[in-house]
Amino acid sequence: MGKIQELTTKAKFSLGKLTWTRGINKKIADDEKFASFIWESLKKHAKGDWGDLSKEDKQENEFSLDKYLRLFSAYIYEKNGRDFEIWIITEADRSSTTILSPGEY
Repeated sequence: MGKIQELTTKAKFSLGKLTWTRGINKKIADDEKFASFIWESLKKHAKGDWGDLSKEDKQENEFSLDKYLRLFSAYIYEKNGRDFEIWIITEADRSSTTILSPGEY
């Protein structure tokens, strides 16, 4: 089973088309560990592990799951004592999921 197929069969919801921003693409190309972090974060998002969000925001995502509202996750990548936050957003109609940094929103 391929990585994408494995991801979609274990997901709590449809991710739709997967996209990411230029900034994320550059970091993936420059840092293999960051690329792995992105993949692991996407798997967590698909399973309903909303990452580094407040309790209230996690509850909002749980509420949104079966009501077809937008789903949002945040994860923090740490390297050399510096943090880099990513957001993963699945649209309400589940047509697409985007990975981006907060500065690219």
